[in-house]
Amino acid sequence: IPILILLAFAAPSTRTLIMMEDSTDTDMTIKVTGYQWKWHYDYPEEGISFFSALAPEHNEARQRGSNIDVSQIENYLLEVDNPVVVPINKKIRILLTANDVIHAWWVPAPGWKRYAIPGFVNVNWTLLTEPGIYRGQCAELCGKDHGFMPIVIKAVTEPEYREWIEQNKRAQAEAAAGVNRE
Repeated sequence: IPILILLAFAAPSTRTLIMMEDSTDTDMTIKVTGYQWKWHYDYPEEGISFFSALAPEHNEARQRGSNIDVSQIENYLLEVDNPVVVPINKKIRILLTANDVIHAWWVPAPGWKRYAIPGFVNVNWTLLTEPGIYRGQCAELCGKDHGFMPIVIKAVTEPEYREWIEQNKRAQAEAAAGVNRE
């Protein structure tokens, strides 16, 4: 009887575990690369990539000798200069790797924690259904400033996402055109 009970639990459990790790049939892909002490995000289908680091005002406030009252800063050490923007109701594949040391891309609200390891690509996926801000940070001891690697994901509607994509494409095109000027 105990073996039959275990077998009865094994089938649905195995099916659920396989579904949790299935990153096929996604609507989009984001490649996340960990660097000391920032994240690089690449949207390969859109041709957009950018770095995301601790927001400058938070970085300034954390410095020794700063006269800034950190209790007055909202989301202290959990704000970035460039948040990740994703559309809601889309299955998103997240490819994780690192450039230098092992990092951990941890966003607790949706339940994500995956390691970013140099030379390896870890795969994760998500489907966010509610617009909003999701915060996380590096959860691996990756160096002296690992606590200053926040993650901010902004989930928006599809039209807002398309607008963000177009703004970023324009900004990157303008920056590329400026590089070639004399």
